[in-house]
Amino acid sequence: MGDVPLTVRAEQGPRADANGADGTLPVSESFVSIQGEGKLTGVPSWFLRLAGCNLRCTWCDTPYASWKPESVKRTIEEVVAEACASGVRHAVLTGGEPMIFPQLVPITHALHRAGMHITIETAGTVTRPGVRCHLMSLSPKLANSTPHNDPRDPSGAWAERHEQRRFNPDAITELIAGAPDRQLKFVVTGPADLDEIDAMLARVRGWRPEDIVLMPEGVTVPDPASVAWVVEACRSRGWRYGDRLHIRLFGDTKGT
Repeated sequence: MGDVPLTVRAEQGPRADANGADGTLPVSESFVSIQGEGKLTGVPSWFLRLAGCNLRCTWCDTPYASWKPESVKRTIEEVVAEACASGVRHAVLTGGEPMIFPQLVPITHALHRAGMHITIETAGTVTRPGVRCHLMSLSPKLANSTPHNDPRDPSGAWAERHEQRRFNPDAITELIAGAPDRQLKFVVTGPADLDEIDAMLARVRGWRPEDIVLMPEGVTVPDPASVAWVVEACRSRGWRYGDRLHIRLFGDTKGT
């Protein structure tokens, strides 16, 4: 299927290998839906969401996989069998942060053997040697993601950790280099974010303008006037506008 295994340098997340010592994975949810974001928008896909993350975005739209992880233990064999029986040919491995789990490697190899197209959704802060994918979907976190004064973080400890970890240009560059295709999705809250995106991209190699996706922050369909600046930025720079089709079709709902 034209992909190559990623063989980038390992940069483990905090206590990443402590998860799944019994051979299981903490699965928050798995389901078949329509891909709502990025280059494969509209494609029927099977999603596996793992619970656990090394970041804490203040606007996270899946807090049940990060801030307050909810999960059940499932084996690699179980989830791969479910994917193969799903009736679709695209698999999306997401979180949370799937790259912190060593079990991601055998899952991707098993899905590859089954002939599935594999997308990995990651913030790009850590790498996992040996994983296979066709589309590396990177979501570098801007300063607008840091949970300053967030009531879920009264001590500010997560805000400090998040700010230290949220952008790793070396890891992103390696992930780009190891994947047949890539996209970099930025959640934006205002025009000032564009300068930060430019500065971040200047430190990353291997991307093309058509790989960059801007997604307005929020879990509702935005008013066109409020995102006109995003549309103009994409038009003038050759970037893509991320419409979040799943929000438009299903709303902010689990399993979509």
